[in-house]
Amino acid sequence: MQFFYWLIFLIAIGLAIFAVQNSSAAPVTIKFLIWGFKTSLVYTILGSIVLGIILTFFFWIPRALWASFRSKKPHQEISST
Repeated sequence: MQFFYWLIFLIAIGLAIFAVQNSSAAPVTIKFLIWGFKTSLVYTILGSIVLGIILTFFFWIPRALWASFRSKKPHQEISST
């Protein structure tokens, strides 16, 4: 488990370095339907990473809770008999 923490830490450091190195890039225009705005490439990269993390947790948490409840159910049946 500690290996995964180090891996996540190294990926985060790499992403931070990548974002800082691209801080002098020209502004990026983001468009979605009728909505659009200009922003720095750094904010675009970091915003995409944060959005990806949020979506991952959004889909992972219900699945983890469901698996937790399923794993506890057999223990409850055994202890009640």
